[in-house]
Amino acid sequence: MKRKTPVALTIAGSDSGAGAGIQADLKTFAALGVYGTSALTAVTAQNTLGVRAVFTLPATIVAAQIDAVSRDFDVAAVKIGMLSSLEIVEAVAAALAGFSPRFVVFDPVMIASSGDPLIAPAAVAAMKSYLFSHVDCLTPNLSEAAAFLGEAPARDEEEVTRQGRALLELGPRAVLMKGGHLESPEAVDILITETRARRYAGPRVASRNLHGTGCTLSAAISAYVVRGRELEEAVTSAKAFVEKAIIAGRNIELGEGPGPLMHLPLKT
Repeated sequence: MKRKTPVALTIAGSDSGAGAGIQADLKTFAALGVYGTSALTAVTAQNTLGVRAVFTLPATIVAAQIDAVSRDFDVAAVKIGMLSSLEIVEAVAAALAGFSPRFVVFDPVMIASSGDPLIAPAAVAAMKSYLFSHVDCLTPNLSEAAAFLGEAPARDEEEVTRQGRALLELGPRAVLMKGGHLESPEAVDILITETRARRYAGPRVASRNLHGTGCTLSAAISAYVVRGRELEEAVTSAKAFVEKAIIAGRNIELGEGPGPLMHLPLKT
């Protein structure tokens, strides 16, 4: 008997060190039983020490990849990551309008964990103008949320919630404010929807290997939604998956700098 496998599409940049971006998304999809497809937006030369170079692909190539995948695969969920130019943002927004996936999560990658900028300033305004209306769940960290709003990053949970509600008014149907950078004993994220704000708190896992955490979380949310879970439950499951991946990777040494999570078990 034939059976259908859930399909997700990641639209993001390539990380040559394979800790974040397209590579992290595809590993997350595979670990969670979802068939991952991809549309590359940029190629980065990076390792555990940082980003050394970025090459942005032409928007026409990005659009062609999305079109090729969406015409042949039954894409139920789309995870969007690094969109480094105005033209790419416009192309992705137009593509999403053309095939209307059931669920879209957008992790607005603006700055690498090393502090290196990854996108042009014009792309930030374009995201709000053209892309937010297609997004079911926006997943910014505190710096990214502040950049969209033209404010300083939130410093407490009350401010995180207020900024999340302000972002919700810009078009996405839900906003998951990632509060990992808050100074608190717990790692606290807050999911903002039209009806309520739900707080997710978990223990902070001590590890220097946290590269790709945001990519992994948003990819996991989309994977769990594809598998039939409602958004609030999908966030709970995705956070648990990320915690396990951090624990699995915290003692792994791959390079001289901070390494990635461990999405899949290593064979010994």
